[in-house]
Amino acid sequence: MLMQFRNELMVAARRLLPARLAHRFARAEEAAAAVEFALVAAPFLALLFAIIETALVFFAGQSLETAATDSGRFIMTGQAQNAGYASVGSFKTNVLCPAIGTGGLFNCDNIQVDVQTYNQFSDITSTPPITNGQLDTSKMGYVPGGPGSIEVVRLYYQWPIYLSLLNNNLANLSNGNRLLVATSVFRNEPY
Repeated sequence: MLMQFRNELMVAARRLLPARLAHRFARAEEAAAAVEFALVAAPFLALLFAIIETALVFFAGQSLETAATDSGRFIMTGQAQNAGYASVGSFKTNVLCPAIGTGGLFNCDNIQVDVQTYNQFSDITSTPPITNGQLDTSKMGYVPGGPGSIEVVRLYYQWPIYLSLLNNNLANLSNGNRLLVATSVFRNEPY
């Protein structure tokens, strides 16, 4: 009896050797799908959320471009000037916010508007008003100009970035947001 117990103990000890344990683990197929999913799930979900966030940023940028074009048309045709939208607040309330719509993509109060008049197209600069990684609203104005003047309508929106993969993200401001810029350049019609 003692000899049989000793043999069983030796067999059990051999089963517990690291090489045997690794071999048994590698051959076991119970819950293999769950283990494989656990290994792949985190990178897959991170990639999926990064794709969704990138798509939202591009969609928001395109929507802002459309709003810049539509609201710029009011200045180009003289409708904004003739309606008495002499301040950026009245322009945003009566022209820009209705052009953006109520879809919930943007908070219209957070859109910064810059309307400038230039003498020549070559005088226009395309540098965004950023100081120390932040949007500098002190460099913005609202000058809708008169008939025949060259106008630049710029819209700025700080889009929040939620997913940051290995610090390689879409943010281009120091607060972790992405500055979306939409521009419309035109010459006012002789209204």
